[in-house]
Amino acid sequence: MESPLVSIITVNYKQAQVTCELLDSIAKLSYPNLEVIVVDNAQPNDDTQLYRQHLENVVVINKKENLGFAGGNNEGVKAAQGDYILLLNNDTEIKNGTIETLLNCFTSPSVGAVSPVIKYFDAPDTIQFAGFTEINKLTGRNELIKSRPQPTGTVSTPYFHGAAVMIPRFVINQCGLMPEDYFLYYEELDWSRMFREAGFELKVCMDAEILHKESISTGKNSPLKVYYQTRNRIYFMKRQKGQRNTAFLLFFLLLSSPKNIVSHLLKSEFKHFRAFTKGVWDALILRKVGFVRV
Repeated sequence: MESPLVSIITVNYKQAQVTCELLDSIAKLSYPNLEVIVVDNAQPNDDTQLYRQHLENVVVINKKENLGFAGGNNEGVKAAQGDYILLLNNDTEIKNGTIETLLNCFTSPSVGAVSPVIKYFDAPDTIQFAGFTEINKLTGRNELIKSRPQPTGTVSTPYFHGAAVMIPRFVINQCGLMPEDYFLYYEELDWSRMFREAGFELKVCMDAEILHKESISTGKNSPLKVYYQTRNRIYFMKRQKGQRNTAFLLFFLLLSSPKNIVSHLLKSEFKHFRAFTKGVWDALILRKVGFVRV
């Protein structure tokens, strides 16, 4: 197919204006075969008409509960008709030609997902993401690659970025939907792991870019973000197949936790302190996953 159907899926959570700005950028695309789906999390009203003022044929799925990042995207994937799925954060904006460029990266059935280079919306010359490093088995952390390893073409990455990634439908059918236990953060890393274990390659396209406003829904340094990143870091490491987690747990409990606790207390970040300790407790003691109010 010269122009396969591409389903763009974005999840909104109480940021309708931000989502409308994304729809405005999609409306400027010249790609001829698009389906656009907005999943509106925790939406008491129906904003379909608002969204259609910005993109006429947008499909809106209203959910009364907050399904989180993974749950919201999964609702969109289940409703989508496309041969390719393009997940875009609602706080991104996409340039004309990006769809075509990403599609051209699927040169083999072994390519399971392709992310564009992601740049900061407020600093469009600065790269936020051009790939990930592997997650360190001791620390449970990895790093964003923030410079282009090559000027054009594609490069391999162990994890794609959930803010912007194109995936063929058949890959999702084979590997399954995004794991929803995390609710927020680390879910795309685990999904990436599932793709790789199924034998698929993950790529970053150096020729495609999107702009990212970053952490619109959660805040750049909010207690909510601290809680989910802490809890899910532990949960992710516990889920890895064939990996001994004793070293990570010792590192986390003996070095990482005291450092974070002291840092939050010295800065008088008492809400962050409570969020961090609750994240550790829920992951290690209660083994609680899914949505938790902080």
